[in-house]
Amino acid sequence: MNGAANLVALNTIVRREISRIMRIWTQTLIPPAITMTLYFVIFGKLIGSRIGQMHGFTYMQYIVPGLVMMSIITNSYGNISSSFFGAKFSRAVEEMLVSPMPNWVILLGYVTGAVARGLVVGALVLLIALFFTDLHVAHPIITFLSVLLGATVFSLAGFVNAVFAKKFDDIALVPTFVLTPLTYLGGVFYSVDLLGEPWRSISMVNPILYMVNAFRFGVLGVSDVQIGVAFAVMLVFVIGLSAVALHLLKRGVGLRS
Repeated sequence: MNGAANLVALNTIVRREISRIMRIWTQTLIPPAITMTLYFVIFGKLIGSRIGQMHGFTYMQYIVPGLVMMSIITNSYGNISSSFFGAKFSRAVEEMLVSPMPNWVILLGYVTGAVARGLVVGALVLLIALFFTDLHVAHPIITFLSVLLGATVFSLAGFVNAVFAKKFDDIALVPTFVLTPLTYLGGVFYSVDLLGEPWRSISMVNPILYMVNAFRFGVLGVSDVQIGVAFAVMLVFVIGLSAVALHLLKRGVGLRS
């Protein structure tokens, strides 16, 4: 396929994914908004009033970047894992694999759709947060890049999960037993400096910690890790997971009967 044909194919996949998100918006957009509102009320208002300040900010202000990033990565991951597995279940993926469409177009199309959902949910959660506290973005470019890379990392991870999944129950295993623990050990609700060993060392090998702190630095200007290191970690995961995903598509692992 030439460049124009690839662009048409990519546009088709992205439009289909975005159409799917908007068609079932009561499932894709409303639940995370309600969940995050409860987090803001319970952790930000009720518990936060007893905790006081953290790194010079109110507890509500401190946890907002973490909660926004948490909603972005979970929704990016959930969107692509369910969407691609559904296409695999209906054998639509096999049709794409035997078409002249390059594998990178298939991957980019699904990842773009998942990132779009993550960004929309993140913007919605951030808008809700403004009803509870004041925020002033310290570094807009870092804020946007950290959101984009974080959403991309977990979109790619969700894609890999969908490739290996054999039934719909397999889609829920990783979010339940891997993603949730990593999120709570990722500095969403606290500064990692408050942790004792071995939990601090465990947290330092958690990729979500770097994503949350990169976004927190972009919004508030404070971070528990070096920003250069945080972006390096995210880029390594993007490159590594992209290579794995493309290899799986090329080999047809779990995709061809």
